[in-house]
Order: sequence, then structure tokens, then C-alpha cells
Amino acid sequence: MKDYHINIFYSEEDKGYIADIPDLTHCSAFGKTASIALREVERAKKAWLAVAKKLGKRIPVARYRPAIYQVN
Repeated sequence: MKDYHINIFYSEEDKGYIADIPDLTHCSAFGKTASIALREVERAKKAWLAVAKKLGKRIPVARYRPAIYQVN
């Protein structure tokens, strides 16, 4: 399985970072830093997938490829 795309953005309202996975409905997390938000959304992804498998739900195919940036 390919990994899922993760969005991370700063929320002025929440005064922290939000990370979400568009392919997994309602799978998101909060962190005071971007790295904390990323760590938390990875935990949320594992839980999301475990519950979906347990309930026999369809596991979405990753629709987005991660962006790859090259620095010269």
C-alpha cells in the first residue's frame, strides 16, 4: 500500500498546526508544532485503518502522490 498524502497547515484560530489525510474521512490531528501534528496524524491514521479493517469497511486507495522537492 502506498502511503497517504498529508496536509499540514497553521490554524490562527487554534494557535497550532492541523494535519489531515484527505483520503481518510475525518482523519486529522492537532499539534503545537508541525512535527507534533504530523506525529499525531500518523497515530490517527493507524487507528482509522485498524477500525476500518475491524468493521470490514473499504480501505481507500491513496489518490495523491507526495510531492518531491529537489534542492539544488
